[in-house]
Amino acid sequence: MSIAENLARLRERIEAAARRAGCRSDDVALMAVSKTFSAERIREAYAAGLRLFGENRVQEFAGKIDSLWDLHDAAWHLIGHLQTNKAAKAVELFAAVDSVDSLRLAQKLNTAAEQLGKKIKILIEINVGGEAAKSGVATDSRELDELLLAAPDLKQLEFHGLMTVPPLTEDPQQARPYFRRLRELRDKIATRRLAAVNMDVLSMGMSHDFEVAIEEGSTCVRVGTAIFGERPGK
Repeated sequence: MSIAENLARLRERIEAAARRAGCRSDDVALMAVSKTFSAERIREAYAAGLRLFGENRVQEFAGKIDSLWDLHDAAWHLIGHLQTNKAAKAVELFAAVDSVDSLRLAQKLNTAAEQLGKKIKILIEINVGGEAAKSGVATDSRELDELLLAAPDLKQLEFHGLMTVPPLTEDPQQARPYFRRLRELRDKIATRRLAAVNMDVLSMGMSHDFEVAIEEGSTCVRVGTAIFGERPGK
């Protein structure tokens, strides 16, 4: 099926999940995860109406951006793990980094953004499953608290919320407790009314579990396979 056909079916599923959650489908942003897909496929998605795109690797996107420069109203987000030594390049290429997982990384992004005279939107990545192999800040950790309290000093960063990738499971329902945990953490942070910290975005849910994520309060779902099909090499 074409990307436009995939997108039409996907929007129907998002709308149904939003109804079950008691919200509007317009309240749920759809991010096309375009990692490993060519600039031509991204252009096809853009032509089908998508404007929000997520990339995993700085180097990969740097190789595609010259072919996408004219898509002026497209928003490019980095959603993969970012090493601190690539922070400056990430700030140059992206409008947002949705995978901030340490105060040190936030400081590097802030410095790079200051040098470019640019503001960068960020999400804090939370490791809700406590998985050693995954990046992300632990829930209720000292590092999370340090990051939140440092927000007023990181003047080039705009804190917008939280992101997570739950433990991979065959049954999407098994991801529900993790999505709920992230929503509860977001609510807890919001009640603290911290300076320079907004908690309006909950980025959670991918192709296999986005409906459950929406039911648990996701405001942004990151979908690749359900839009583009199987990734190259699979």
